[in-house]
Amino acid sequence: MVESIRKMWRIPELRKKVVFTFLMLVLYRLVSVIPAPGVDVNQLNETMKSLPIFQLVNMMTGNSFGQMTVMAMGITPYINASIIMQLLTIAIPALERLSKEEDGRQKINRITRYVTIVLALLQAIGLVRGMGGIDTATYGWLAYVLVGISMAGGTALAMWIGERITEKGIGNGISLLIFVGIISNLFQQGIVGGITNAIGTGTLSGWLNVIVIIVVTIIMTVVVTFVELGERRIPLQIAKQVKGRRVYGGQNTHMSLKVVSVGVLPLIFAYSFLAFPGTIAQLVAPNSGFTAWWNSTMQTGTVWYMIVSGLLIIAFTFFYSSISFDPKQQAEQLQQQGAVIPGQRGKNVRQYLQNIVSRLNLFAALFLAVLAAVPTLLLSLTSIQVPFAASSILIAVSVSLETIRTIQGEMSVRGIDMDMDNVGFM
Repeated sequence: MVESIRKMWRIPELRKKVVFTFLMLVLYRLVSVIPAPGVDVNQLNETMKSLPIFQLVNMMTGNSFGQMTVMAMGITPYINASIIMQLLTIAIPALERLSKEEDGRQKINRITRYVTIVLALLQAIGLVRGMGGIDTATYGWLAYVLVGISMAGGTALAMWIGERITEKGIGNGISLLIFVGIISNLFQQGIVGGITNAIGTGTLSGWLNVIVIIVVTIIMTVVVTFVELGERRIPLQIAKQVKGRRVYGGQNTHMSLKVVSVGVLPLIFAYSFLAFPGTIAQLVAPNSGFTAWWNSTMQTGTVWYMIVSGLLIIAFTFFYSSISFDPKQQAEQLQQQGAVIPGQRGKNVRQYLQNIVSRLNLFAALFLAVLAAVPTLLLSLTSIQVPFAASSILIAVSVSLETIRTIQGEMSVRGIDMDMDNVGFM
């Protein structure tokens, strides 16, 4: 592994990209400690304790939301805008045609940026106002302007940093920003916070909590890495095609389908969907009977919470897979390429692909549901608060593997081999 890193560092272009990526991530974390004006941080933290959705946002922003800095919204509005544009591209034929053109994709990306700024502005003002965090006593109506502009500006800067990393650095910039936030939150709230608490209390239980958190983190990382690298290989036979004096095809290959192709989106959708009723009730009618019932019945760690969240994860897994993978379209592409699946002909190819994807989705749904239940079960059985969710581990592992594959590709282009097995496990 050390030799592989040395080989990577000897390449001037790759070294510049790594350094550039590192400096941009440092810039992102430095800006994340600048407080946003016009915000009552203490009031927001009290309200956030009873709203799980805000704890998820805080985790993905590296505690910037809890501290109410200019990066409090982080890159979340950009993710929401991208999801909205993807769904609109599927629903609106004009956008679908636009997405298939080079200039059209650039226009959609430009629209996504505008939607991101609007969402960041509305979310910043709406969330902070709904949670009672606007400091109107000091700033008056100007507090709304300060909160909206500062946090929307922070999101715009985060989006710009992410795009610059993608363009001039290593890996996907947006994913790396989320990765840095998750890792920062894990060390601050988990490792460093746990050690500080153990030293302060001087009890054995405090140190046991730290050890349990570290062990659970390692186990979940290894399991997620193993599953994330898993794939289902479908054998293909490419027929010979004669074009002029040359013969193409006539070889055996395979089509790879990831075991968990849906990624982390089912977890995020399920958490957001489940937290929505309680969040609205807490903001609109905090003293109502429905709010009290929801907080007691659907609180994190309860049986009903785990059952409903598991069912939602399974449902969203199949839903997202249905819009991201079309067996009919895939079968037509194979036919156009002159590739056939041994033993399958005609309409059987579409049904064969559908059966395989359905089985993979079932495994992915059950895996994500069990993975999501681990932190909750640990809290319920041992009273140990794990400073991360299943989604954070999955995101961190996915981004790490994606970045490593990018580095591998850069080195392969230059004819340099890299021992990816050891680096990938790290």
